[in-house]
Amino acid sequence: MEAYMERLGKRSVRAIVVAAAATLAITGCSGQSLEGSGDKTDATGEQITLKVAFWGDMGLDKLKAAYEKDHPNVKIVLNSGEYNAQHEDLQKKLVAGNGAADISAVDEGFIVQFRSQADKFVNYLDKGGAEFEPKYLPWKWAQSLSPDGKQIGLGTDVGGLAMCYRSDLFKKAGLPTERDAVSKLWSSWDEFIEVGKTYTAKTGKKFVDSGTNMFNPVLAQQPVGFYNEQDQLQMEGGPKVAFDAAMKAINADISADLASFQPNWDQGFKKDQFAVLACPAWMLGHIQDTAPDQKGKWDIAAIPGGGGNWGGSWWTVPAQGKNTDAAVEFVKWMVQPAQQIEVFKTVGNLPSQPALYKDPAVLDYKKEFMSNAPTGQIFAATAENLKPQYLGKKNGPTRVAVENVIRRVQEGSLKPEAAWAEAIKEAEKASKA
Repeated sequence: MEAYMERLGKRSVRAIVVAAAATLAITGCSGQSLEGSGDKTDATGEQITLKVAFWGDMGLDKLKAAYEKDHPNVKIVLNSGEYNAQHEDLQKKLVAGNGAADISAVDEGFIVQFRSQADKFVNYLDKGGAEFEPKYLPWKWAQSLSPDGKQIGLGTDVGGLAMCYRSDLFKKAGLPTERDAVSKLWSSWDEFIEVGKTYTAKTGKKFVDSGTNMFNPVLAQQPVGFYNEQDQLQMEGGPKVAFDAAMKAINADISADLASFQPNWDQGFKKDQFAVLACPAWMLGHIQDTAPDQKGKWDIAAIPGGGGNWGGSWWTVPAQGKNTDAAVEFVKWMVQPAQQIEVFKTVGNLPSQPALYKDPAVLDYKKEFMSNAPTGQIFAATAENLKPQYLGKKNGPTRVAVENVIRRVQEGSLKPEAAWAEAIKEAEKASKA
């Protein structure tokens, strides 16, 4: 464990959370059940339905049941869809002026795009939301704040990076299985690819799930992503480094070439088609939900390259909804400490409120499914080290465009030597759309 934590500290910036946590102390969370939110119903008892749009597993099932029990006049309808499709659908509904969910999750890759349309969302600062500002990591609060000072989102989680791996498959390949020893195998992505070659040669199976899941974590570690803070496309910087890493993995024939969050990716978990994948905290829930019979076969090591943030979301309330006040109250309840800790324990999503990193319920938590890995320590440390990347208004569509190019290489419909030029062309197209 000591070697793991030492690796987490490399190339990282530590001061952010310490300063933020000093402004706040939340105690007693470890012994709490899900917190109530005051009145059981509103004054009229009017029946209200709140539709919540998100992707993956955000730990909402227990929250839904608890909230509905305390609010019998409120029905929560959960709509989990594909990541890109949910964001695209939200944009379409905002343009149309109707049809959006009452509450929509927005990921870090799309938050700049939506905060530039702040007039289409409820401003939490008009609903008493200012009380939450000192509770959040300063950069997390700022990321959903519009240029004219409107707060469109309350943060759910952050996505500090680690590497999940199948210890049983590593053992079959003659590789180390303990998390500290595995962490020492790869200080760089080139070393990671070499380990992948060894694994594939010994087992005849692929090592990593996909080229895109090489591209995204490597990109997250770069000082500048697709866009600088003037929203100018910067393909020759971080994107080129990440693209080259993805191409190396594909050319080394260690990628299973599975598209994330698609049915064949989920089957890849179940059929042992890969042994590792980049693992922000929120990925733990997906692994557990997808392959529940693999309990105790997964573990967590350090990520090559050190640091980085991939993902982390916000709850937004589109202004077009008919029940915006009720939606805001539900969101405020969801981001309270007890609910955030429950989600962390259930699916692994690490809260974006730093005082919770000191709470024993988080800090001492070990994920039984992940071989009792001390996920509280691992991901709290990654959050403390984060230096977030500016992502740009068109980051989401641009990332999708470049991912699609990588997938074409994986499928064999695009030659690797032509791929970078194609990625630039598609990224430029997305940046101007």
